[in-house]
Amino acid sequence: MMPHKMTLTGSATGPLREYDRYVAFDMREKGSPSAPKGLKKSTFISYTVFVAKKAFNKTGLTKKSIMHEKILIQGEPTLDIPIDECPGEMGIICFQITVLPNKNDKEANESKDKKEAKQEASKAQQEVSATKQEEKQEPVAKEAKPVQPEVNKTSVQEKKAAPQKKQQPVQPKGTKDVVSFEDIIVPEAFLKTRPNPVKTEEVIEFVKRTGHLDKPLTIEKGTKVLKDGYRRYIVAKTLKMDNVPVVYDYQK
Repeated sequence: MMPHKMTLTGSATGPLREYDRYVAFDMREKGSPSAPKGLKKSTFISYTVFVAKKAFNKTGLTKKSIMHEKILIQGEPTLDIPIDECPGEMGIICFQITVLPNKNDKEANESKDKKEAKQEASKAQQEVSATKQEEKQEPVAKEAKPVQPEVNKTSVQEKKAAPQKKQQPVQPKGTKDVVSFEDIIVPEAFLKTRPNPVKTEEVIEFVKRTGHLDKPLTIEKGTKVLKDGYRRYIVAKTLKMDNVPVVYDYQK
């Protein structure tokens, strides 16, 4: 039987153990979201991950940081490891380990940058409108007509309010709809395949850079059964995306 490749994401749940040529640590992950209908969702599964020291050192992870950083593991399950070295329900020989960016940190930084940019812009706008009002008020003061600056203020506020309505999440070209990730049903045929991990990693990098998938998934209208885009489905699962862009396949 061919060994089945696996992908895990999460943080270490126990301390890092060092051996001669490799390190090991424990992880937990929820069971498969695509269990057959009617079955109860499976509980957490515990894994013991074994990583070559060279590969582990390249990630820059330390004994402390591995407990907090979110990591992506790609590897193969193994039963050939002594039980005392493998406390998890399953041992995983890791052939690729990647540190994922913390979503909250990224969002916090982005919103902080946006806030600062907005504050700067409104500050500049206020300064401009204040100088305009001063210029107008000088000759107006003699005629005692204080109505003019009031009109100006409201138009400046309207201008400020207008652009905020247009902000919508960016989606890839050709997207027809956005659906909840959990609603998509993956056929058994896809689950048996294994997309090329290098290409999958490229799509993950693209999403980290742009904030959205490079192409929409193709699903059947009504049933929401996945027809095409299994790699992007895996990327969306890995990065825990709540919603995904789709196009519809109307075949009966």
